[in-house]
Amino acid sequence: MNKQELFDRIKGQVIVSCQAIPGEPLYVEEKSIMYLMARAAKQAGTPMIRTSSIRDVVAIKEETGLPVIGLVKIQYPGFESYITPTMKEVDELVEAGSDVIALDCTFQKRGDGKTISEFITEVRNKYPEAILMADISNYEEGVNAWKLGMDLVGTTMSGYTAGSPKMEGPDLELVRRLAETVDVPVIGEGRIHYPDQAVKVLEAGAHAVVVGGAITRPLEIAARFINAVKER
Repeated sequence: MNKQELFDRIKGQVIVSCQAIPGEPLYVEEKSIMYLMARAAKQAGTPMIRTSSIRDVVAIKEETGLPVIGLVKIQYPGFESYITPTMKEVDELVEAGSDVIALDCTFQKRGDGKTISEFITEVRNKYPEAILMADISNYEEGVNAWKLGMDLVGTTMSGYTAGSPKMEGPDLELVRRLAETVDVPVIGEGRIHYPDQAVKVLEAGAHAVVVGGAITRPLEIAARFINAVKER
């Protein structure tokens, strides 16, 4: 599947994020079980899965046959960014067969002394044919990533950096501004808790939306119900 075919496939759709990292209830040390979440998402009709870790990329592709947005969450000393922060993770995701590789393209501190622009340029030069997704937190980061050749721009990190606003729901204004500026697909992601919010993200101009916690994180889902009842 080439880039345009993939973009056509996900247009106006919900991409389901199936992730579990150490310390979360659905993380099992011995083996991946995220393929089961991905199986359910496929049956529901998602055209694509977003997932973290090499083992989950491999397991989900084998189980579903769907294209995968792959990333690796890892915290290195001196790095504020933790989503596919170095070339090592990019190399591993390419080898694992990730259809899209997502990386942190925020202006957060990098422990290797490189700017994010330098890192993006290195990745693009090494993998000129790879489909790369920029996880950004604000408009300036999104435009910078687009100008440096990223293929998709996602609002994943909005609300999770010092340079972005904190809010309860999705950052619709960021989606709208980016969609009006960049000529690559904008992926709306982050704090999309309810179906009507996913619709609003698409109406704001997103090419597609990524929904994760509201579908595939049972602790988050259960806590939302329990806290609402406690506060009644």
